[in-house]
Amino acid sequence: KLSGGHQAAIMCLAIGPHGGASSQDQDSNYVITGSKDHYIKVFEVPENKGGVIGPSLNLEPPHYDGIQCMTISGDILFSASRDTCIKKWNLRTGELVKSLNNAHKDWVCGLSFLHGENLVISGCRGGNIKLWSTESCSLVGEMKAHNSTINTITTNSSHIFTASNDGHIGMWRLRQTFDKSPDSESS
Repeated sequence: KLSGGHQAAIMCLAIGPHGGASSQDQDSNYVITGSKDHYIKVFEVPENKGGVIGPSLNLEPPHYDGIQCMTISGDILFSASRDTCIKKWNLRTGELVKSLNNAHKDWVCGLSFLHGENLVISGCRGGNIKLWSTESCSLVGEMKAHNSTINTITTNSSHIFTASNDGHIGMWRLRQTFDKSPDSESS
């Protein structure tokens, strides 16, 4: 059981292997919780062990509103909130790396790493998706994806999937330099 709880509803979970160098670290996983209480708690959960586990980190400073989504890759966590902010965290040190204030004009409701790219995708209540560099946290691109709230985003090796209140699931592919425009002549 994970204990050391939040003061409000837990809205999202993210899990990933602990990125530590020691063999003990490699036998545990990060379990990260985000809550309406604005806080993110990090638990290090050992493989094949039970019992009560308390958080190893409480990431600070907290968001200014409830956490809606998170995504993890190695020791890097991105979190997003109703406060329209996306935060990049270093889980090894527990430090806030970067805060993207006003990342969207509305609640950020979906986040996902794009496999094989140094990009994070975010989606908001306004139906827009944005692509961010994982290194610099700079905006790479954006588009209108839905006419209502994007509730979640996930990716595989070739596509981005968005699910929305409009009842649709969007399937998107990043345009590569060798892709032809849909308006170009086919050869």
